Amino acid sequence: MTEPPAATDFDALVGGFQRDYDRIVAEVGRVIVGLGEVIDQAMTCLLTGGHALLEGVPGLGKTLLVRTLAEALDLTFGRIQFTPDLMPADIIGTNIVETDSAGGRSFHFQRGPIFGHLILADEINRATPKTQSAVLEAMQEGTVSVARVRHKLPSPFLVLATQNPLEMEGTYPLPEAQLDRFLFKIHVPGPALGDLVTILDRTTGTATPAAEKVVGAERVNEMIAVVRQVLVASHVKDYIGRVVLATHPDSAGAPEGVRKFVRYGASPRAAQAIILGAKVLALRDGRANVAFEDVARVVHPALRHRLIPSFEGQAEGVDPDDVIAAVLETIPTTPAT
Repeated sequence: MTEPPAATDFDALVGGFQRDYDRIVAEVGRVIVGLGEVIDQAMTCLLTGGHALLEGVPGLGKTLLVRTLAEALDLTFGRIQFTPDLMPADIIGTNIVETDSAGGRSFHFQRGPIFGHLILADEINRATPKTQSAVLEAMQEGTVSVARVRHKLPSPFLVLATQNPLEMEGTYPLPEAQLDRFLFKIHVPGPALGDLVTILDRTTGTATPAAEKVVGAERVNEMIAVVRQVLVASHVKDYIGRVVLATHPDSAGAPEGVRKFVRYGASPRAAQAIILGAKVLALRDGRANVAFEDVARVVHPALRHRLIPSFEGQAEGVDPDDVIAAVLETIPTTPAT
């Protein structure tokens, strides 16, 4: 069993994490206007080895956000535009026949656009379910398999998938199994008036701002390793477990809104997402342990895509965030005796 780092050593790691995190966010903020919470949540997904589902109408800067993040972190950026005719091989790659100078032939693996550090899966719900599922192994395992051969993806690896609202024409709902692979579902809001004016100033003039390199892949991987060392007390884990179980309609602790509007609750991956996201928040605040406040701040993005609505919930258009808020109001931080 690995021994935890000495307190003084870990304090230095926390301070370094906090300093570099703030530098990265500040650099991205020079280009991206009014999306501070979205930037923080995307960074959380990257630093926990997770993936993010970005939902918002077209034109809100989701693509620019991912590209800018890659520039600030000096990571390779890949973009996959999902369309109804996109095939799995267009994403992961395929074997092609090559002929050498002697006339011999052999198979060579031609890598697809999934081979990058930061991958933008643009409008993922415009593709068919078969094609959507092509990214599942990559997201979960960090590898892709072609002709029984596994190919490792670079590290760090982050998929940020944009999704159009389901009521828009030509969209396919993501299967529950794929939704569960995303650490967070991030809502991308429209800009306020002041932010919109700033966007116009930055994008319609002679100079367009671009992010400068702040750190590289090696430092990002070091920051990911620091996140895993943050402590979570047993009573905090117990609280997270009770919150996740309360999203199941057949659970004894489920509030009325869950029993009425939810068909299936969150999986154990949801609890993992909450813990990992809370660890990043603790480090951002300069702490080496997770607090209840950290948990409350990540519950909504970690759970909102994992609650499968019942027929009644769909018919009434219930917002998952409202159901999650009811769960947080119902479940106390300390268990009843």
